[in-house]
Amino acid sequence: MENAPDVRREKHISKAKLFRATATPLASIFGSGFLVIVPILASATGRFSLFAVIAISALAYSIGSVIRFNIANVEPLLDARKSQRSTLYLDRISDMALVPAYVISVCLYLRILSAFLMSGLGLATQLNERFLTTAIILLITIIGFIKGLKDLQKLENWAIWVTMTIILAMILGFSLHDISLVSGAGIQLPGNSGHSLLHILAVLGGTLICVQGFETSRYLGEEYSMEMRIKSCRLSQLIAAAVYIVFIAVATPLMHYLTGPVRDDSLIILAGKASMLLPVPLIAAAVLSQFSASIADTLGGEGNIVEATRQRISHKAAYLILGGGSIILTWSASTFQIVALASRAFAFYYMIQCLVAVTVTKSITRKLLMILLALILLAITLFATPVG
Repeated sequence: MENAPDVRREKHISKAKLFRATATPLASIFGSGFLVIVPILASATGRFSLFAVIAISALAYSIGSVIRFNIANVEPLLDARKSQRSTLYLDRISDMALVPAYVISVCLYLRILSAFLMSGLGLATQLNERFLTTAIILLITIIGFIKGLKDLQKLENWAIWVTMTIILAMILGFSLHDISLVSGAGIQLPGNSGHSLLHILAVLGGTLICVQGFETSRYLGEEYSMEMRIKSCRLSQLIAAAVYIVFIAVATPLMHYLTGPVRDDSLIILAGKASMLLPVPLIAAAVLSQFSASIADTLGGEGNIVEATRQRISHKAAYLILGGGSIILTWSASTFQIVALASRAFAFYYMIQCLVAVTVTKSITRKLLMILLALILLAITLFATPVG
């Protein structure tokens, strides 16, 4: 009995650690997904959006199972230098593949930030969004070049709380709106998209970035144990899937308000239809979450460049590469084109991770399933299409 308080204290510490370990991948998953997934699904799948988000979440969880397998089975071999040469080479290729993926995702986060902020200020034009995005990228690059971004990384803890709060507030607001429709004029579901099945699948493949981020658990080895990282990866995916499914379910009855060309700030329109209290905190949450996510991915990309080149490229030069690449992309593509491009980049990374797992697993069934998943990800890499 004397040890009971110590046991409870250890359990409390363990739960606190798991929460902190889960916050990083969860913040990455919600980084931009919840801001753009509604207009994308509204345009691509219409009244069947709930089934679409379930399918996307299931695909993401399957990929997550491969990442978790690699944490448990591949990492120990690599650390002990006992892996096959093919495993080592494929793992290095996957790390290098993350560099362009990070460039694209940083650009995406800041384009979405600019779209929501400019919409809130009544200045929503593509030119204004691009100028603001460029200015923020330059600011981040200069700070990173001069003193690094570690101090700004502290925003992550605030960002996940703010993001989760506004998501729950929107779910509540949308739910109350839906209930009022049921007791009043009745729910009006959006129509069918009218697209072919192949086009819908290509667009859904382009939404992979909306559920991306769980793999960050793999890169927290200096802070957390293998078991903790596996748990955090799984838990972040389960939480994200549950939230996304509920979010799309309550948002679907409002999707009929989204007429005309698809806009990256369409969620503000739906928030305003549900409650006049929602748009302002939504914009504030978008700005904080996107800025925090861009800082996290800039740090991740900078570290990957230095490591992949075996320090031939310095930390300062890495910031310049990331910033320059993001600015070029800002002026070369629309937000939804960047969404699809980011999905392609991460699909390629996940595909290589599947091949890494194939070289290690002894189970024939698991090999076949991983090869099938790799083929699906190859299709996304080659054919993912932007909405609109």
